[in-house]
Amino acid sequence: MNQAWGLKQMVSSITDTGIVTPDHGVGTQAANLDRRISGHRCRTIAVCGGKGGVGKTTVAVNLGMTLAMMGRDTMLLDADVGLANVDVLLGLAPSRHLGHMLDGQCSLQDLVMEAPHGLKVIPAGSGARRLAQMGSGEQAAVIRAFDELPQAPDFLLVDTAAGISDSVSMFAAAADDVLLVVCDEPASITDAYAMAKVLSRDFGVKRLHMVANMVRNLGEARALHQKLARVTDRFLDVMLDFMGWVPQDERLRQAIRRQNAVVDMAPGSRSSQAFKQLAGAADTWAEPDRRGLGRIAFFSGQAAPATGW
Repeated sequence: MNQAWGLKQMVSSITDTGIVTPDHGVGTQAANLDRRISGHRCRTIAVCGGKGGVGKTTVAVNLGMTLAMMGRDTMLLDADVGLANVDVLLGLAPSRHLGHMLDGQCSLQDLVMEAPHGLKVIPAGSGARRLAQMGSGEQAAVIRAFDELPQAPDFLLVDTAAGISDSVSMFAAAADDVLLVVCDEPASITDAYAMAKVLSRDFGVKRLHMVANMVRNLGEARALHQKLARVTDRFLDVMLDFMGWVPQDERLRQAIRRQNAVVDMAPGSRSSQAFKQLAGAADTWAEPDRRGLGRIAFFSGQAAPATGW
């Protein structure tokens, strides 16, 4: 079956609630099942921030690059459709994006770009109104397209957009883990709580990971985690794990200006060391419980959507 044609058929088979008919991609789903039985299962991490400007994309890029440098087969999906920045931070110049795939002009595999150290990047379009107005059916089709890859990577990082739109929630809830990037400012804390509320109440997410970004020291990072954890513990049925912190670092700002990952440009910097610790922690996270989730997920081959999709 031609993959581009199959993807267009998949989009057409998705209703406004995001349900995918189970007739398409059976062979690919069987192949993915064989890989899971043999022990290979991609770990998917959605990097979210709620508020814009908290350094979410910077964390996603450097975490992904660090995992790749550790020898893990790592893929980074830019899911900030319409305002994509992953390619900008890495100095890449994509000629195609997710919109071309959804229109049947190419496959997901055709979009993969190679960044330094073998990190694989799937770009979204910047300033593309067509992508900014993606409906739930097309969002589900993007998630489903990963079932078509010839082999799942070890890690898939999903850099979501700012805010708590349906697109952000759908991509985040489709991941195995959600990493909240939070800064020590009221708007960041408030928006991170809103993100946690949507994921826990509407999508049944029970555990979230948090990284404190642009803080001065570990004490400040832990205090920030406690501020957010106090309200999530009180009002939400979700566990908020403290996964580390990224310091304010001039070398990190220099890397951003030079369109490079700091872990590549300045591996001995304080921020690089922080990303290495975060990657080491992510590499040892406990296997998530995927039973009974009842929602679409990356590399799952599962057809049932969550309520509200």
